[in-house]
Amino acid sequence: MIAAQRQAEILRLLGDTGTARISDLSDRLGVSLETVRRDVKILVSDGSVVRRHGGIMLPTALREAPFDRRMRENATAKRLIARLMARTIGDGESVMLDTGSTTSFLARELLERRRLTVVTNSPDIARLLATVNGNAVHMAGGALDSDSGAALGLSAIEFVSRFWVDHAVISAGALHGARGIMDYRLEEAEFARAVLSRGARRVVVCDASKFDRPGLVQVCGWEGIETLVTDRPPPAEARAALDAAGVRLLLPERRAEG
Repeated sequence: MIAAQRQAEILRLLGDTGTARISDLSDRLGVSLETVRRDVKILVSDGSVVRRHGGIMLPTALREAPFDRRMRENATAKRLIARLMARTIGDGESVMLDTGSTTSFLARELLERRRLTVVTNSPDIARLLATVNGNAVHMAGGALDSDSGAALGLSAIEFVSRFWVDHAVISAGALHGARGIMDYRLEEAEFARAVLSRGARRVVVCDASKFDRPGLVQVCGWEGIETLVTDRPPPAEARAALDAAGVRLLLPERRAEG
């Protein structure tokens, strides 16, 4: 693959994933780190990409709202996770979903289900599922987040606390081996904790890029969930903690463990 082809492929990959690290591009393209760095230097110099947070992204991504950007980042992994999780939810069952890019991908996979009862604080999820297949959708109210438009705060928590569902599913900002499920905002962590308290089955859906991030606010320890659905095996510390807490690990492509 010549330089021009590699650079075109880098741009294509960024269009799919939103951001990429040099090491990931090296693996995908099958070339050395130094070769990728030279290609990236050219793309940065002509304005095709920008450096951001230890990686690179398309300039258009900088103008997106943070939630829209998260919907683009690791989209393939999130879609695989959502597809796997959706297989565990049947017609006529009830599910509670917090706001998050991975739970939004899950909502898209649930378009194939019928007669669901859905409880959520996410307008994206509510819009997707409210008018199809005989679903009943209950949308929490309260103060709306300026990024995702999701309802947060005491009113939203009190609303979801009225329900008991088959599947309580949250996303997460970070997964830490010692601390468990973490987030970066108090309001989102509090709402996620409330969601988990209302499910017969308590699930986190989260791509593997969130492992070993410290987060800021603890949602719960590993013992607070029943199942983790992710796209790659977790690091050793996190896996040991999952096993100790009896958490079931589900991975795509039939690689289910636990």
